[in-house]
Amino acid sequence: MASGHNGTLYIGVTSDLKARVWQHKHETLGGFTAKYHIHNLVYYEVAGDIRSAIIREKQLKKWNRKWKLELIEKFNPSWEDLYEML
Repeated sequence: MASGHNGTLYIGVTSDLKARVWQHKHETLGGFTAKYHIHNLVYYEVAGDIRSAIIREKQLKKWNRKWKLELIEKFNPSWEDLYEML
């Protein structure tokens, strides 16, 4: 998720992506995403199970910002909010 084009980024894991993004958009969770107004789903991956999802989350969180931006640009070059497509 991102606050906007090239904005603040957030990476997380959930079993219900649509519901979790809705919570972030409406700032019902507080915390980091509410503080930095991170409302746009600009990239996501589907994992086969929670264990592999957490492993991938940890991997992505270790990446530098440039690599994360390149991944988003490759998947979603216009940085569209993908929430409505879920």
